[in-house]
Amino acid sequence: MKSSPLPRALPAALLLAGLGVGCSTPAYKVKVDAIARPTEKEAQSYVITTRNSRYGEESLRHREATDFVRTALSGKGLYESPTPERADMVIELDYGMEAPRSKIERVSVPVYAQVGGGVRYESVPVTDARGNTSYRTVAVYEPPRSEVIGYDEVQRRVTVYEKYLKISARENKPATEGRPPTELWSIHASTEDESKDLRKYLPIIASATVDFMGQEASRQTTVKVRADGPEVDFIRRRMGDGSGETPERTAAPKG
Repeated sequence: MKSSPLPRALPAALLLAGLGVGCSTPAYKVKVDAIARPTEKEAQSYVITTRNSRYGEESLRHREATDFVRTALSGKGLYESPTPERADMVIELDYGMEAPRSKIERVSVPVYAQVGGGVRYESVPVTDARGNTSYRTVAVYEPPRSEVIGYDEVQRRVTVYEKYLKISARENKPATEGRPPTELWSIHASTEDESKDLRKYLPIIASATVDFMGQEASRQTTVKVRADGPEVDFIRRRMGDGSGETPERTAAPKG
């Protein structure tokens, strides 16, 4: 099937859908390191290759990762060339998970205290064998209960796994005089936590790269991404409708 150019932005409806997501939805911090160089001619068509051979090109993981990147590229109006020879650029893809490492982090833990409890006295009716009723004072014991009275900051050692996605674009030209084709732009996006689920994180990381593809500037930043946000939903759909506007994403504050 012959590929055709896609519109330059994602569906506007996705942004509106994101407004209904509650603030309690966890957000992942994705670090993005992007580099781009100015070019005389804007490159729009591409052919995609991979540096990543450990999963195999026929594996489910590889096909999913490639589809996620294709969809991210479509969000910037880039499209796959019908033939490699006619492509403006070659997109190289690498993804994976770094070796685990340990780090110390500070976490808040609740402080509990025993409150309440004790003894109280009540008058209860007592009826004898003749049917006469009198009142007797009895002790009622109430157990104490635990309540949160504050929080403490404590340190703990955790094992974290860095999940990463690297996308680079170079001119689709042969090497000349031993010099490789010019690199047009590259993006290294990653996130780390205690999860080892690379498959879950690939669409999250891929969604964070869209705004940086082909931008003529070097930038390092951290992007907050909700796993159920509209931009991630677009990536998961894999080359969906592709029309409309790119959902706005939020850069995390430094520090």
